[in-house]
Amino acid sequence: MTEQHPGRKPSGRLVRRAGAVLAWLLTAAAALGDPALAVPNPAEQTGSAAWRLLAPGLELATFTVGSASIQVLRSDPERWQTVALAVSELGGAPRTARAWGEEFGLTAVINAGMYGDDLRTHTGHFRTGDHVNNPRWNRKDYRQAACFEPRESGLPRFVLMDLDVHPYATFADRYDIAIQNIRLIRKPGENRWPPNTRPWSEACLGEDDQGRMLWIYCRQPHSMHAFIEILLALPLGLVAAQHLEGGLQAQLWVASTDPAAAAPPHVADGQPPPPRAPQGWPVPNVLGLRPRVAADR
Repeated sequence: MTEQHPGRKPSGRLVRRAGAVLAWLLTAAAALGDPALAVPNPAEQTGSAAWRLLAPGLELATFTVGSASIQVLRSDPERWQTVALAVSELGGAPRTARAWGEEFGLTAVINAGMYGDDLRTHTGHFRTGDHVNNPRWNRKDYRQAACFEPRESGLPRFVLMDLDVHPYATFADRYDIAIQNIRLIRKPGENRWPPNTRPWSEACLGEDDQGRMLWIYCRQPHSMHAFIEILLALPLGLVAAQHLEGGLQAQLWVASTDPAAAAPPHVADGQPPPPRAPQGWPVPNVLGLRPRVAADR
């Protein structure tokens, strides 16, 4: 059985500029006939991509699958602290991933999830510390919660919780950050997205079989069912994953003096970003990484 997401635009915006909509639709239509977007035979995948150590506990790899490049940032939660930033708490306008990272001194930034037409409110439950961006738990499609930074000992610093297995009332308040998003992979490695042909670029959050956090970004469009099959075939040890964002808004930024260590300039579904957003589309809510201080390890 697969998850059902009737009538949703997976790119996540309830309201979008007309030009951006047109660009997305034209690109998606062209992509439907592109054989490179079919699920490659696992034997044809470049699954031996070398992990590059960016810092202790933080690695980056790029996997080539057909015509797509899939970037994976892997972090050890024991060495890297996750923060969640929201304009509803911090003020100002939405920022690009790069702008969030540079303003708050972060090592890496990715989308926290989709948001509504007020350009502030996360579309599932979202709490960081004492700040509640959205108190409501979405009971329809959002069947996974990402939890970070436990408030009590004995809990993992990061975990993805399947809400049809673990009711949110049993764990949400035990973590400093709780974010609800659409599930892609149910533990222990089950593709939960229905087969479809609508492609889009993707930023997603994963957990591997060692409890490490995976930030995954692919700018080439795929149907999500096919993309999940690709991820499960890669040597990632992926056991769970959730959708963060697609289309123009999806982005991953890594701070590094090595140009090869950062995600390529943001491109959505094969199209360049609008002139007013050369570094990506400003988004209101993000996840960030910073190294833990020694006393917190």
